[in-house]
Parts: sequence; structure tokens; C-alpha cells
Amino acid sequence: MPTESDKIELSEHELREIAGYAARCARRTLPLFEQSLPADPRPREAVEAAEAFAGGGRRTGALRQSAWAAYRAAQDAATPASAASPASSAAADAARAASHAAAAAYLHPLADAHQVKHVLGAAAHAARAEELAVGDSAAGDARPVTVGHPAAGRSPAAGVGTLEWACQHAPPAVAAVLGRLPAAPPGGGRVGELIRALDAALRA
Repeated sequence: MPTESDKIELSEHELREIAGYAARCARRTLPLFEQSLPADPRPREAVEAAEAFAGGGRRTGALRQSAWAAYRAAQDAATPASAASPASSAAADAARAASHAAAAAYLHPLADAHQVKHVLGAAAHAARAEELAVGDSAAGDARPVTVGHPAAGRSPAAGVGTLEWACQHAPPAVAAVLGRLPAAPPGGGRVGELIRALDAALRA
């Protein structure tokens, strides 16, 4: 169980800044989901809920439910019947980015490496969605990630991707809160690699 010594400082302003940042990252890849499932509003609603919280709204049960709804949308996009499709895989990660954006409002003030995922999960899943959208399959999971390269988090043919954008546009609160947390944990496949690369870049 966490103790008082495990807690970190986390202001409401910082929490709103982080949620807004996560929403902006996730919004970049909403079209990848909506091209595959145009009638499903759940990821967009999650991003909009995160934006509303970032703008001063209350942290309500509806916000949490929007995060879970977007997560279920990701599961629906990645159903076995469509899992082999790069577009469906990209759509699933775009929905996961939206889910993480809404969940960012529930970042816990604990010195736990897994909390880094709450801060950077939306950016990492959006970056992975972009990779998949341009044909970068799971076989690319072992490829190194270097934030600062113009195609970081995205295949070179696609130009500047979300991972680089996320590094360049992170508000001060993001780096400040990351500095109070342990480094991102190992594991998590390609998305985990993207989280660790962005985490390291924002701490530099």
C-alpha cells in the first residue's frame, strides 16, 4: 500500500494541463478511428470530455465513463475479424489514445513509474496509430526510437509524427510532474518504447 512518503505534489492546474496535453495528442489521430468506424462517437467524446476538464470542467463520473467507452471502442476496432487490417489496428490505437486522454484526469499523486503512462499514454498510442496507418506492422517493434528525429513515432514517409509533436508542445506542467515520478517502466511493447522515448526526451 502507498504511504505518505510515496506521494508527490500535483496541483489541480497541473492535472488540467496534463489532460489538455493528452487530449491534443489524441485529437491528432481521431480521423484514423473515424475513417474506420465513422458511426462510433466514443473516442471523440472521450477527447472532448478531457478537453472540457482541461478547460475548467469538473472531474465527474461521466469523464471516467468516457475513458472506458473509448477503451471499449478500441476493443471493438481490434476484433478478430478485422485485426489483420492495418487500418483497424491504427483505429484501435487511436481509440486507446482517446481513452488515455480522458483517463489523464485521474493521474494519481504517487511516486509510481506506472503513473508515467497516465501522462504520456495518449501521445504514445497516437504515435503508434500513425505508425500503423502508414503500414508499420508489429514487426517494427524492435526499431529504436529517437525523439528529435523528424519522423519519431512515425514511419519516415509520413513526416513529422505525434511523438515529436508531443515533445515540442508539452506544457511546463508535463515535464514538471514527470520530474517527480520515476522513469517510465520497462515492457509494454512498441507503445512502451514510445512512452520511454518521450519520457526521456521530456526529462532531458
